[in-house]
Amino acid sequence: MTKHPVLINGKWIQAPEETATFTAVDPSTRTTLPDLYPVSGKDEIETVLQAAHEASMTMTTLSPDALANFLEIYADKIESRAEDLIRMASRETALPEDPRLKAVELPRTTNQLRQAAAAARERTWCRAILDTSHNIRSKFGPLGGPVVVFGPNNFPFAFNPAAGGDFAAAVAAGNPVIAKAHPGHPGTSRIFAEAALEAVRITGLPPATLQMIYALSSENGFRLITHPLVGAIAFTGSRHSGMALKTAADAAGKPIYLEMSSSNPVFLLPGALRERGTAIAKELFNSCTIASGQFCTKPGLVILEHDLAGKAFIQEAVNIFLNSRPGILLSENTRAAAEIAVETLLHYGARIIACGKSPEGQAFSLPNRLLMIPGNVFLKNPNPLQIEAFGPSSLIVTAESQSQICRISHALEGSLTGSIYSHSGRDDEEGYAHLVPGIRTKVGRLLNDKMPTGVAVTPAMNHGGPYPATGHAGFTSVGVPSSFMRFTALHCYDNVRSQRLPPELRDKNPTGKMWRWIDGEWTQRNA
Repeated sequence: MTKHPVLINGKWIQAPEETATFTAVDPSTRTTLPDLYPVSGKDEIETVLQAAHEASMTMTTLSPDALANFLEIYADKIESRAEDLIRMASRETALPEDPRLKAVELPRTTNQLRQAAAAARERTWCRAILDTSHNIRSKFGPLGGPVVVFGPNNFPFAFNPAAGGDFAAAVAAGNPVIAKAHPGHPGTSRIFAEAALEAVRITGLPPATLQMIYALSSENGFRLITHPLVGAIAFTGSRHSGMALKTAADAAGKPIYLEMSSSNPVFLLPGALRERGTAIAKELFNSCTIASGQFCTKPGLVILEHDLAGKAFIQEAVNIFLNSRPGILLSENTRAAAEIAVETLLHYGARIIACGKSPEGQAFSLPNRLLMIPGNVFLKNPNPLQIEAFGPSSLIVTAESQSQICRISHALEGSLTGSIYSHSGRDDEEGYAHLVPGIRTKVGRLLNDKMPTGVAVTPAMNHGGPYPATGHAGFTSVGVPSSFMRFTALHCYDNVRSQRLPPELRDKNPTGKMWRWIDGEWTQRNA
């Protein structure tokens, strides 16, 4: 078995012989994959942090073009390794090579890097403000410390800590990254890190622009994120793990940005169900079971009125779920957690109304399941009934009236998304108007007449939301350049001489249009 090294300060370094190791598992067969990966100790952590600190000091002086050039060349290098990445990721996660990895996720990943590069060059993201009357100027800039990124299992490319959106945002804002690979796809992360190191060497960025370790004990994970040299932390994963990291980071005064559990409620108004209930039932099934329900934007809650149209919709959804085949889950831990979540829903009054075909073979798998609970029962215990069942299941909440639907909306926790299906004409306008105030502040992204699983990589996107979906409702992990702001500090310059100012803050500004505070009003003008 090959024992892989970790990437520290531009070099692949083997861990000491006595270091503990782990292996990845093929979810489709439950077989152990042949390569060994080390669990890094405190000495490696200290070495990584010192190198990252030195890189941070250098990166604060780099031009936007230098950062952008690295991101663009890195995207090119990823594409040159596409075949290796797709094959490895499919083996480690059982996600299909095509279209999921080849046609969807890999292009999204390189697109994110190139969008970040373009925004780094354009530079208006730094929000330069000039108060010329007082000679005070400010802009957002690098943190002066590395960003530690913990990636999830369900997106081995687009959210990979060594290549995904958090990585792109951190580097574009001028920070080095310490990537903590997910144990579910260490080989995929290794290939990304190899490609990144090539790009670092070509562009001349500091060797520690990206460093990567595969695994840490809990003690050393907390040691890493609370270290004085760390600038910020980004985490995508479970609420339990995220809140443990947040508790430690908060105590150490470290900013941490979390994406955690989300129920993503979908409200189906009566007019929509009368008009196209059958089509919506198919949309729900597809959204709930895509990637075996392992999307953070999966519709976990469906709220509707239990009238004739509602009952017809439920029957249609039941028929679809009953005749469905199961998919493959990412790991045994994923399967077990999804089972516990369904058991929790049952304990608090839900019942299973449809269970698809049972899994066959050795793959980590669960049947597609649809559950139901009356609205008055849901309102007795709304919090535990919003547990994220990260797998192919969804809970229908049947309300007695539109007023009860509004009460349910007010009882919801924060989510990444909230969807409302309504009549294509005006039949549901009154119901919509009453519903929106209850959910607009509960979700990061409000959708109309579509399921929430698609997350477009566009500057207008918000992939964030109120707690417990994330740790802070003011930030997004998708959408350039808004995603940069998590990894920045506000730099203010008071009476600093012009030649000592960053280019964005000088009176003769070579970078394009900037907002400036001039003579008592905001003005946008050409530099």
